[in-house]
Amino acid sequence: MTEVIATTPGLFPLPDWAKDELSDLKGHQKDDLIAGDESGEIAAAYGRARTEVVDRQLEAGLDRVVEGQLRWDDMLAHPLSVHDSVETRGIVRYYDNNNFYREPVVTGELDFDGDVAAELDASADVNQAVLPGPYSLSELATDEHYEDDAAFLDAVGEFLAGEAEAFPEVETLFLLEPSLVTEAPDDGEDERASRAIDAVADAVDCEVVVHTYWGAIPEKPYAHLMDADVDAIGFDFVSDHEENLYNVQEYGTKDSVALGVVDGQNTLVETPEEINERIDWVQDNVPAQDFDTVYATANTELFYLPVNKAEAKLDALADAAATEVPQ
Repeated sequence: MTEVIATTPGLFPLPDWAKDELSDLKGHQKDDLIAGDESGEIAAAYGRARTEVVDRQLEAGLDRVVEGQLRWDDMLAHPLSVHDSVETRGIVRYYDNNNFYREPVVTGELDFDGDVAAELDASADVNQAVLPGPYSLSELATDEHYEDDAAFLDAVGEFLAGEAEAFPEVETLFLLEPSLVTEAPDDGEDERASRAIDAVADAVDCEVVVHTYWGAIPEKPYAHLMDADVDAIGFDFVSDHEENLYNVQEYGTKDSVALGVVDGQNTLVETPEEINERIDWVQDNVPAQDFDTVYATANTELFYLPVNKAEAKLDALADAAATEVPQ
């Protein structure tokens, strides 16, 4: 029987009160923030917002609860942006949309930092961690230290593995890898990306989901991703359901799967019935694959949405998983 688990890729929108309060606090402490130091007031504001976001997921009834990644102003680039060996420079477009992040330029050795682990340690009731995948993080960054693409990707994988190893106990780790779709790796690089993902997965004792979105992975990188020792691959069935279905039908997938069946960038809220129809459509079209677990999730991060719409989508995901009939 297939278990349906309601979850998200994290990176939630900040509550409105927190946006106002943090904007004011950061405006008064700009020099400290450039140096990477957050005052007690800023940390406390983030802490209250984190508690609010976690409580809202529990209220919705999600099976996997994330910390929310509210401090991730640079989105998936965040774990590098706060590192001592990284300089943040100019403003760069975040993939192909109207969001921007500070370019992280790696100027020294990527040793252990512990920033994401500290966020998780401060978060009661969280049972799912979120990290950028090593390939996407390396593509979002600029390297001025390793000076070799292969060495840099390996270093980013080792860095993320060290960060993940310090995590408190969780049930699931979502590795977000949109760059596998938007900037698909070339021959040779696709195999290295799979090895880097392996390094992160091997560092944790929990289920690991590599979630991809904004389209479908090309066939060869997908085949190499299938070689990675992870528990599930995530597919964006909002942006491109046909090509993602083709990959699963042609090459198979892991025993479990993550299905992006809720639009993380559209304010239209899906009903639980619509979500279950999308899950059933995938399962009906791959009858040879009997999934152990289906992670029902948004296709992308949720920070694009207004808070009320993001929360409504949490409710819909949880309600869908609670009513889905196991296959």
